[in-house]
Amino acid sequence: MSARTAAKTPLNAAERRAAMGLAGVFGLRMFGLFLILPVFALYAPGLEGATPLLIGLALGVYGLTQACLQIPMGMASDRWGRKPVIAAGLVVFAIGSVVAATADGIWGVILGRALQGGGAIAAAVMALAADVTRETHRARAFAAIGMSVGLAFLLALMVAPPLTALGGLQGLFWLTAGASLVGLVIVARMPRPARPAQSAVSGSLRRSLTDPDLMRLNVGIFVLHAALTGIFVALPLLIQARFGLEAAQHWRVWVPLLITSVAGMLPLLIIAERRGAMHRLIPLAVTAMALGLMGLGLLMAAPVAVWLVALWLYFVSFNLLEAAMPSLVSRFAPGEARGAAMGVYASAQFLGAFAGGLFGGILAGAFGPVGVMLGCAAMVSLWALLARGQRAPLPVGTPRASEGSG
Repeated sequence: MSARTAAKTPLNAAERRAAMGLAGVFGLRMFGLFLILPVFALYAPGLEGATPLLIGLALGVYGLTQACLQIPMGMASDRWGRKPVIAAGLVVFAIGSVVAATADGIWGVILGRALQGGGAIAAAVMALAADVTRETHRARAFAAIGMSVGLAFLLALMVAPPLTALGGLQGLFWLTAGASLVGLVIVARMPRPARPAQSAVSGSLRRSLTDPDLMRLNVGIFVLHAALTGIFVALPLLIQARFGLEAAQHWRVWVPLLITSVAGMLPLLIIAERRGAMHRLIPLAVTAMALGLMGLGLLMAAPVAVWLVALWLYFVSFNLLEAAMPSLVSRFAPGEARGAAMGVYASAQFLGAFAGGLFGGILAGAFGPVGVMLGCAAMVSLWALLARGQRAPLPVGTPRASEGSG
């Protein structure tokens, strides 16, 4: 059976259960992190000691601890197994959620968010997905995990405003602690895969840090999440200014916007996957994202419908890139220690979240919400130039030059 024919066959039952379970675990984990994005800038000024810079730091600090720990935890999963590392990360995330839920001031929330980030499971989850799927079907498993992040993001934006009106920020953090415990149940019910083969992890890590195809994707995921965290320092305030809605009513904007953005994203994702053109779709999506962010900053005086189109364009692009990029990483990643390779990608993602929160907080304090949007647009525009060189991965089953020579 050719690689193209094999890729069109469905996942088998074991692969399907594993992909759905891992997507559920990762989606719940990211749901907990995303939940405060649409409301924190509105409610955090009531916390003791809050400033624009510290609000941005609280939004993004989880990314710093994530970035520091993804590679060690990915390598630990290569050595001691994926499930124990994933379970330990979920427990740490729950502890951080409780710390944030019981905090009275901004520094307590910052500490809790930093602990949440200590549950750095992304690399182990993606490596486990690679362990339990055939190479010809691996892109589908990664796409499922990537789409779970997008769905978690959409759900968080829709439910956070009314939930915060009921239970405050503390209620959101208690909810994230509960979500992590649900993730533990899912992990416990998953079959234990064979222990990953011991291999030259350090060599794989070096290649992950120097391979030009992987590095282009690592830079991309850094910018994607830097812009995401950065704009949410200001976006809730812009929505409040444009629509005059109370915080609890912001769902009226998010629900139709996010549903239509998914409708715009899915056909593009499906067509690109079927035609093997994901690498061509990425630079187009990055360019569209840059245009959307520019519109959010420059069209504040335009009719509301025009401004909403810019916001819709941003979300279509974000969800598309979030779902598409992991499957490319899985194809380019060195095969002998995928946990380490995925750790580099995940570290870049979460380091971007930290940098974006800090960057957004600085811009918000100096230039206001519009300055945040334009600053993020400039950052994404630079990524668009780099993404133009995105190459197609080798066909499934083709050895990389470095692997074939060993």
